[in-house]
Amino acid sequence: MSRGWESKSVEEQQSQADAPKPDSSAARTEDAERKRQRQALELQRERILSERTSSPHRRSALAYALADIEEKLAELGWSVHM
Repeated sequence: MSRGWESKSVEEQQSQADAPKPDSSAARTEDAERKRQRQALELQRERILSERTSSPHRRSALAYALADIEEKLAELGWSVHM
């Protein structure tokens, strides 16, 4: 016995609802990438802050690196968590 148009329509609607939407998956991928970038920059920042040196040249290089990392974090919408 053949199915009526109503059951086919319901089946089609269910398959469309189950199908992933390309726009939402692209947005999730971008969000995940931004989160990974932010986490990597936060780890670099923590490493720089924990490093101790008596060399003025090394301290200067660390200060520039820290400023660069914090600038990149600010572009990603990061704020200082204390």
